[in-house]
This record gives sequence, C-alpha cells and structure tokens, in this order.
Amino acid sequence: MRRLLAALVAVTPAVAVAVAVANPSEPVTTGPVLQTFGLAREDGLRLAAGGYAALARRATDPFSMVGVTWADPRAASEGRIEVRTREAGTGRWTPWQLLETDNPDASGGTEGARGASDPLWVGPSDGVQARMAGKHVPDDLRVDLINPDGSSSSFSEAASLELVSAAGEARRNPKLPARPVPKIVTRAGWGANEAMVKGETAFTGPIQVVFVHHTASGNGYSCGQSASIMRGIEAYQVKSKGWNDIGYNFLVDKCGTVFEGRRGGVHRSVLGAHTLGFNSNASAIAVIGDFRATGIPAAARASVAQVAAYKLGAWGSPPAGRVSYVSGGSNKYPAGKAAILNRISGHRDAGSTECPGNGLYAQLPSIRAIAGGAPIGMRFQELSGASAYAGKFYTRGLVQPLWTLSTPTRMMDRFEVWLDGRLFTAVPAGHRLSRLQLPAGAHTVVVKGVHLSGRTSLASARILADPVPPEFAGEPQVTLRTGSITGTVPVRVAWTAADANGLRSVRVTGTGRGVLGGAARTFDSAVPLGENGSWTVTAADRAGNVASASVTRTLALVAEAGARRTGTWRTQRDSAFIGSEAAGSSARGASLTWTVTGRSAALVAARTATSGKVRVFLDGRDQGVVDLRSATPMFRQAVWTRMWPASGTHTIKVQVESGSVSLDGVTYLE
Repeated sequence: MRRLLAALVAVTPAVAVAVAVANPSEPVTTGPVLQTFGLAREDGLRLAAGGYAALARRATDPFSMVGVTWADPRAASEGRIEVRTREAGTGRWTPWQLLETDNPDASGGTEGARGASDPLWVGPSDGVQARMAGKHVPDDLRVDLINPDGSSSSFSEAASLELVSAAGEARRNPKLPARPVPKIVTRAGWGANEAMVKGETAFTGPIQVVFVHHTASGNGYSCGQSASIMRGIEAYQVKSKGWNDIGYNFLVDKCGTVFEGRRGGVHRSVLGAHTLGFNSNASAIAVIGDFRATGIPAAARASVAQVAAYKLGAWGSPPAGRVSYVSGGSNKYPAGKAAILNRISGHRDAGSTECPGNGLYAQLPSIRAIAGGAPIGMRFQELSGASAYAGKFYTRGLVQPLWTLSTPTRMMDRFEVWLDGRLFTAVPAGHRLSRLQLPAGAHTVVVKGVHLSGRTSLASARILADPVPPEFAGEPQVTLRTGSITGTVPVRVAWTAADANGLRSVRVTGTGRGVLGGAARTFDSAVPLGENGSWTVTAADRAGNVASASVTRTLALVAEAGARRTGTWRTQRDSAFIGSEAAGSSARGASLTWTVTGRSAALVAARTATSGKVRVFLDGRDQGVVDLRSATPMFRQAVWTRMWPASGTHTIKVQVESGSVSLDGVTYLE
C-alpha cells in the first residue's frame, strides 16, 4: 500500500495512542526483550471526546526499538502511524517520527505471523508515545517495544565479531581455490538468540535475484550499536511479527559492516522472508536505516555490491543483467504473472512499497555496475625472471608474474594462470604472484582475473624460454689504436659473440670497464706503458643467459735507438718525446726499421705544423703514406697501427717521404 499523504490527518477521524513513564531514570539493560501494549485491552484504547482515543500512561522497562503490529498480516494499516520516545536518563522527548507501514508481509504465510510497521531504532529509551490517523484501525493493534539486551535473550553486547572465512566453502573445482566469502559478522558474532528461532531452516534454488531493502529503522545510530540493532530486528520480527526468524538474508550498516541475517549459512541458498511473492530463488540485503531522503554511504554501497555479486555470481547470474521471474503473488504482481526484474532490484520493483527508499533506489544502477563489472586495469606489473624486448619477453625458464588491477580485492573471486591455453594454476583473490618453470620455446602466459560476478579480464604476455647462453667465436682480440700515449697506450678490445635470440648487453671488466649494448663488438681501453692488460668480456642474451671470454696482452716498446737506420738521422732530445729522445730526419728516403714479435704494432711519432710525411712498409709491402702535419703540436702519437690474428714476427720500415719527421719508436702487444 502507498503511504497516505499528510492531508489525510485533517479529513479523517484520528485514533491516538500514548504510553509514557512518570519519572525518568538512568538507562538500564535489564528487563524483558519484548513489551507489548494491546490497544484492545480494558485499560487500552478508549474513545475520547471529539473522536480521539487515548491510552492511560504506564511505566515501561528499557527498550531501544519500537514498532506497531496488528493481527492480520494481509490487512493494510490505512492510516498514518507516528511515534516519539523519551531518552533514558535525560528525559528528553524526540520529535514525532513516522513509521513505515507500506511493506507487505513477506513471511510466506508463516503460522502466527502479524502485520507490522517497520521497526524504528530509537536508542536507550524509557517512554513512548504513538498516534495514528486513518479511517480503519486494524484488529489487535498494539505497540511493541524491543530491548535487544533483555534478560530473556541468550546474547550480550560483549559478543565478539566473528568473521566468516572461505575455509568452510567447498571447492567448485579441485584446481580452483574456494570462492571467497565476504567478511560477514555471523549470527554468533552479533548475538542472535537462536532459542527464539522457530522450526527448521528452509532452502531454495539458484539465486536469480537479489532484492535490496532498507530497514526504515532510522539513521540515528552509531555503528557500535549495529549488533544491538540486529538483535532488536530479530526480536521484533520473531516476537512482534510472529515470523520464525529474521527475514533478510543479509544486513549492512551505514559503515559497511555486513551481518548474517536468516540462519542457514551465508554460502547457501537460504529461503528468506523479505519480498512477498519473490522469496524463492532470491536473496535479500537490507541496509540498516531509513533512506527515503538520502542515499547510503560509499562503504555501505560497496558492501551491498560485494554481497550481491557473491550471491549472484555463484550461480552464474550476471549482477548487471535482467531476468524474467514468475511471481508467487504480491500486491504488485499477481501469482503466475512474469515480472522482468534487474538481477539486483529494489523491494519496490516486486511490490507496492517505498522500500528501499528513493535515496537508496537511485543508487541501485551504480551498485549494479560495481557488482557486475569486469576487473578493471588488469595488467602485469612485473614479470620477474624475464626481460622485455620488442613486445616479447625472454626468460631462462623460471618466471614469476606479478600482476595488478584497479578493482578492489573484495570484489574478486580468484586469479587463474594459463600457459599455452591450459590452466596452469589458480590462486585466491588476495594473491598477485605466481611461479612458472617454462620449457625451452615460445609460450603465451595469461593471467585471468575472475570477478565475483563471474566476469573476467586478462593480462597476456608472449614469453620465449631460452636456456642456451651466447657463444664466442674465440678469445677477444686486442689491437693498438691511434691516439696519444701519455703514460698509457690506447688499445681496442674486439670480440665476436652470437645468440639465436639476440644479445641484450655486453660487460667488459679488467684493465678497462664498461657496460655496452647487445650490438657492441668493440671496447676502447688503455694499458699503462710496460704493464700487462687483461680484459673479460661477458655477453648476456635477452633471456639473461651469460657467457664470458678473457684475454691478456703484454705491452712493449722499441725506441728509435733499437731501429736499423739508413740515410741521415739526428737524435732529438726533449721531454715531450718518449724517453726524452726521438730520431729526426728531413732526408728523403732515410729510413728506420724495427723487427717485433706480437699481435699488434703502432708507430709513435710527433705531429706539428711543420711535420712532413712518411711511407710505411710492413714485411716489405707498402702500406701507404702517413701525413704527420697537425696545426696543434702533439707528441707521443700513435699515428699508424696494424694487428694480426695470431702472434708473429714482423718487420716495420718507416721511410721519410717529405719534410721533417720525428719518430719515437714502435710499441707492440705480445
């Protein structure tokens, strides 16, 4: 039934009920769970002058929740019922508050069930006043006061918050981790009075729809009071409404804490009493509070989405989808009529009611989007043990994929790791790391994120497993190179290395050090005069395999005095020359000849603006002319070099071609 407009009060006779306490007292937690004040008793309802009814004041024990019930659950309370209460300990009266009475009975015909308003949480109180305006007063109308901590209950506020874990849920597949259960305060955790529950738990089939409700019990509570409110709702629905247990399957407070509702197991399809004509193959989540004028906080919205995705996704029902549901009979859909419902629907979608309030109802599209979305931002954060190149990854064999995503862990079911199209392993929702040992060859590794809704997203990588290290064609070659000899002699280290999948880097250590790219084949270094030079070249392929090759060379110098001379030469003395002496000549055809045994040799000479040219012969063969002119004077210069693949004895003859020349000698590598 739709709520009557306020104008109804002015045009219809009124029935008013008042219950109060003469003297305020300090709040206490003793007293009965349920106090009822029947309006048909001798000292109850009586007609007053002017068409009003009154109830004599009476003392009450402590209570925290109030509601109004009547005998026939099918009867509608055609009137406006308001209550106000007095705070225990302060004596202050609250403003009048409207009780929501348009929710049809959802008990499914439970014997002894009563019609009822939704309960209103008022906190510790010791006085109540109620009034009703309307044409019809239901039979056996009464005010019910609930004390969640009354002496007849079997629970206490000290009950711990027991959280459900996934340990008790059976695996759907031996290869898959158990489907995670949201963090839920169990019935034991919020202190359910199991002795109050009647009969055995009934179960239903696959969950096709989740109905969202609000308890309409008010928003003036702290989250520390939520467990007490749960006990109050249980007591009200069992003792006042005559149901066999709390009707909702789950309840969520404004802080996002989820509470187990009706007994039977959160992972099972428990038949609830929440949505008339639509209890079968359905589950219900009620948000504690009144959300007619305001929406629920973000924390509560996330919890509703999580629980809805958990219940629907377990049966392959897409939370963002729709379904045709045949009504069992409600005040909106007669029995046998099919209703097209969102998988996550509001109570009002199945019955004529304001529930779950305009504020919460407007949030259902966003809740469906959260509950029914695919994992967002699924990607590899790192592939430990593999390196990337040109869109592909390379590994020696062991790979540890680390992935990430934007979707909160609470909305995830699991992650599956697939190798070359076959399931390799699966890990729980909180895991982000796996480990694979790949055989040699090309592979595709896919991590599939599975949302609680059942939707999936993928992160994929092509990985080439390569356990074979690079190969060197032989030991590195060391050659003298042109340049200045100022205490050290410039050399070049060269090598030939190859790998079937390419080189990633080369590292040179020893007399010189450097880290080079995979395409590098030479490295420039220097060796102190008179010392040995040693180098180790380490090549790494793209998979991380490495191979090394080493070489050692001895540097020697034959000065100009050690050469055989022809023609006219003079000894030049200057500290700029090696050993402070050089051989000088301007006689065309004059020559110096050295014989050396080694793998590489270099001619050392001075270069000035007035220097001439020399012709070089190697083992009797003309090697060409070297021009020694330089605008900037440079001494101790290696001006010509040669190298040989193997050590051998060679003759180097230098002949004056033109101008004046100054020669230091020949340096060579043994």
